[in-house]
Amino acid sequence: MIDTIVRFLLLLAFPPIMLGIVNRVKSVFAGRKGPPILQTWRDIAKLARKGLVVSSTTTWVFLAGPAVSLATVLIAGSLVPYGPFRSPFGFTGDVILFAYLFGLARFFTTSAALDTGSAFEGMGASREVTFAFLTEPALFLALLTLARLSGSLDLNGILLGPAGGFSSATAAPLVLVALALGIVVLAECSRIPVDDPNTHLELTMIHEVMVLDHSGPLFGVITWAASIKFFVLSTILLHVLLPMSSGNAAIDWLIFVAGLVAVSVGVGVIESIMARFRMRRVPWFLTGALLCSGSAFVLLVR
Repeated sequence: MIDTIVRFLLLLAFPPIMLGIVNRVKSVFAGRKGPPILQTWRDIAKLARKGLVVSSTTTWVFLAGPAVSLATVLIAGSLVPYGPFRSPFGFTGDVILFAYLFGLARFFTTSAALDTGSAFEGMGASREVTFAFLTEPALFLALLTLARLSGSLDLNGILLGPAGGFSSATAAPLVLVALALGIVVLAECSRIPVDDPNTHLELTMIHEVMVLDHSGPLFGVITWAASIKFFVLSTILLHVLLPMSSGNAAIDWLIFVAGLVAVSVGVGVIESIMARFRMRRVPWFLTGALLCSGSAFVLLVR
């Protein structure tokens, strides 16, 4: 019971803190004091108090986009085990549902952008689904590889691995899966070098351009949902990088949170030392993730 309460508190409260850690690390590299780690939560609270402006040309799809995005990432987050603790909602085949939940969120986000009738947001939606054509198969193949390694078809078994742990013979596939998942995290969460969440330059905007017409509480929901997506995908990556259990629940939770902090710091470091790729080079980068996860799967079935 306590573990269930802790996992839901983490799912709801910790994701915006992870974005705050990323921004703080970037500020340190830039030699600035930077915003506080809780700044993302402050922004969400401020947006919740603001008014809402909705264009007369939009339909219910525009309002449904943020709501569906938040609902889908929350459901996806409830299916994933945290640290060594199993999810109470897992079932056989939930890995398929998990993958399609992110696809459903993307469908409604891009549909909401197209619903505004703006050619600018339509451009962003086109870029989003084009790059998703490469990231979604990479994520799916990475999960299939872990399923093959664990011999399970539910996320609890896939991410927690076999009872005796992975053998040394699986090191190469696991390294390839970790590389693929790292690229997927950067791409799906609109981070550098794929996208820059702080840019407003027309030639480089991808995700940000799709939500330009959302304001007030709607934009706050979008920000919260984006942080939860970062949290969920980072959790999957962490299971590959840090598959350990101490046997003590309190220590295991601390290790899990510390791992998420480490992933956030890593993303902040990457964004500080790298520049955003030119748009025509992004598909090559994402193809690398697809090749890594595909190669890992081939190594297991050869």
